[in-house]
Amino acid sequence: MQALNLTDDLRSRLNKARAGGLKIGFVPTMGNLHDGHISLVEAARKECDVVVVSIFVNPLQFGINEDLDTYPRTLEDDKALLASHGCDILFSPSVREMYPDGKGIATIVDMPELSQLHCGISRPQFFKGVATVIVKLLCMVQPDIAYFGEKDRQQLTIVRQVINDLSIPVRITGVATKRAASGLALSSRNNYLSEEELQIAASLYQVLLDVCRQLQSGSQDYLRLESEASQKLATLGFVPDYFHICQQQSLLPVQPDDQNITILAAANLNGTRLIDNIAFDLCDLYSDFQPFNQQADLV
Repeated sequence: MQALNLTDDLRSRLNKARAGGLKIGFVPTMGNLHDGHISLVEAARKECDVVVVSIFVNPLQFGINEDLDTYPRTLEDDKALLASHGCDILFSPSVREMYPDGKGIATIVDMPELSQLHCGISRPQFFKGVATVIVKLLCMVQPDIAYFGEKDRQQLTIVRQVINDLSIPVRITGVATKRAASGLALSSRNNYLSEEELQIAASLYQVLLDVCRQLQSGSQDYLRLESEASQKLATLGFVPDYFHICQQQSLLPVQPDDQNITILAAANLNGTRLIDNIAFDLCDLYSDFQPFNQQADLV
């Protein structure tokens, strides 16, 4: 595996790969890698000749008093993990390499409607930073396929729309959320949680499943279901941010005739922000999960 820090070096290496007719896969990350990230690398490895992973903690997507300074950075461990799972190139640029003129970059990529919903309500700058850095990275790497986790479904939806709107020639592939045995979605921020908190955190997924089952049983009282779910999370020890039942493709509020549904939720647990979602068809029993096990060993 090659570890590169400079855009010119990355482009030189990838230009040679493209000249040889090789297919390039790309996985953008912020590091502190876990099995969820590795599932993206493995998906890229199956389809592509050259797998590129980026590690960059992007300051543009962190708001005031968020965890930019304390976000876990484990570059040496990440290098070893990637090397053992088929990554060909690790691109880990500095902030100066990504933003030569400083954090106050003049050009910002924004999708005003969707970026202000869900996570965007409490983090109004977040998706501007995400969309901007993703477009920059895609221009640097110029991959054939880029891989994103479905845990960050709003991010995935925004990236797909931005790619379509700006006619960027890359295929975006979503990869299913990787979960611990308890059902907890794997996340770098899980490292902030104690063992007891990890047990509580797993109940976020359980609440999502409970609402899914009620919807599949015919309930259409969406506001009541959202309110009761938020109350349940608060009772369990969370500070709910939102709990929204949405159309699957647009992530706009669900309508009575919608069959393809996504439920998105975000909540804080002792200061750690957790997000999760499930997508399903009302006509099919939702089966893409392991039974909730309060005593399971957590990853």
